[in-house]
Amino acid sequence: MSSSYQPVPTQYGQLPQERFNTLSIVAFILAFVVSIGAVICGHIALSQIRRTGERGRALAIWALVLGYLGILLGIVYAVVIIGLIASGVATGAY
Repeated sequence: MSSSYQPVPTQYGQLPQERFNTLSIVAFILAFVVSIGAVICGHIALSQIRRTGERGRALAIWALVLGYLGILLGIVYAVVIIGLIASGVATGAY
């Protein structure tokens, strides 16, 4: 599989640095704020990384793991709260 990514030449004989995929960084940051955004951006970032050969695959995967975990914890939290409200414990009615 050939990559269309061309490293930017540098001065003074330095080796070119491969770029990080910006969306993988955004996805990782979103994992701590908005889980669904992290999942969406993480999947798109992995697709871009596969196509361009950029760095950042680990960040995108961590964003997906944390994003899905955040979604799961949000669902569990909502179910517990709804269960407490339905049973009357959260409202103080015994």
